[in-house]
Formats: sequence, structure tokens, C-alpha cells
Amino acid sequence: MQGGPGAPYGVDPATGQPYSEKQKLVAGLLNIFIPGVGRLYAGHIGIGVAQLLTWCILVGAVWSLIDGILILVNGGTDGDGRPLRPN
Repeated sequence: MQGGPGAPYGVDPATGQPYSEKQKLVAGLLNIFIPGVGRLYAGHIGIGVAQLLTWCILVGAVWSLIDGILILVNGGTDGDGRPLRPN
């Protein structure tokens, strides 16, 4: 579903918000394989840095793995609050 000039990637049917240019598949997989990078990609700098910094004590690795799976299943938002676009 394509949108107009304000929504080049279409709109989320549930909320009516325009989709982000970022993809949920990319964000989820990045977060699973490289802790925190998926959140950095999506524009959530604070969470991404926190996951990167806590990765070495295993807490960040588990947190990032679960977070990546949740992004893949439920989607998520970018740094501007727009839903990540489906693939």
C-alpha cells in the first residue's frame, strides 16, 4: 500500500501513521546478531548504546536477543515514533 508525498512507504493500517524508511527485518536481525546495532539503526540511540555497553556482561546480549525477536514479531518504531515498515 503506497502513500502520498508524506508517506512514501505507505501507512500502517492499524494506526494510520506513515511507515518509517527503516525496515523491521533489518532492525531485528541486526539487534540479534550485533547487540544494540538494530536499535541504533532504528534511531533509538540511548537503548542501542546501553545494549552495547552491557553486552560484555551477558545482560546486554540476552536483552538484545529478546529485543530483536520482539522487533521481528511486533515491529517497533523508529526514532521519530513512526512504525518500522514491513518487509
